[in-house]
Amino acid sequence: MILYIALLILIVFLIIEFRLYLFLFPKNRLIILMYHQVEEKTNDNLTVSLKNLELQLKYLIQNKYKTKFFSEINPKEKNTIILTFDDGYKNNFKYLPPLLEKYNLKATIFIPTKFIQEGYKNYEMMSFEDIRNLNENHFEIALHSHEHHNFRNLSTDYIKHDLENNMQILDEEKIKYSKVLAYPYGKYPKINTRKKEIFSILCDLGINFAVRIGNKVNYFPTQKPYELCRIDIKGKDTLVKFKLKLIFGKLKLF
Repeated sequence: MILYIALLILIVFLIIEFRLYLFLFPKNRLIILMYHQVEEKTNDNLTVSLKNLELQLKYLIQNKYKTKFFSEINPKEKNTIILTFDDGYKNNFKYLPPLLEKYNLKATIFIPTKFIQEGYKNYEMMSFEDIRNLNENHFEIALHSHEHHNFRNLSTDYIKHDLENNMQILDEEKIKYSKVLAYPYGKYPKINTRKKEIFSILCDLGINFAVRIGNKVNYFPTQKPYELCRIDIKGKDTLVKFKLKLIFGKLKLF
């Protein structure tokens, strides 16, 4: 009897923790995947190989997932998925357009404008001209702050000024963008008072959604538009692991 109760508790925990109940309400499932770089070959967990990315995209198509921009989310549609890429790496510009056009898919690229202006470490980044040349049928540009500093450690005034810079520079460069924010490093203050202050700034700036990591499937429509979760897709993820992440998000067991 004790074993059955323990098993029942475990099942309930898994259903709640990994939001498996959303399988009963597919119209309310919103999956947001997080990528960074794409290269032909890689041993880096922040870089997905071109081969693996194409296998993942094929799987999404075969299983009738519909890629959307944030500006297009419709809670009446099933199997909605958003592909996101952070930072504006040049390899995104090189490899993503042919893939997205080949499979008629869409992706959102989150741009930290200082990285585009001044570069980032030794990585080759897109230029503003590259960003302007992305096909609007397949790419949505969104916000990733200006300086890409951890919001958890910054004052509200600094965050407000930084986001205003992010938007102003994109405006000056005549780049169309959606008012959606990816928190740098996926982080924002955990203390409720600080969190409310940050969310108030986002609201005042007209930002519609903000994404963290979280590694869970989202319920949508949501009461927490500034706490949407993304599922982190790693370079070493096998196709089997990718499929499991679409169901569970991130499981520590694999």
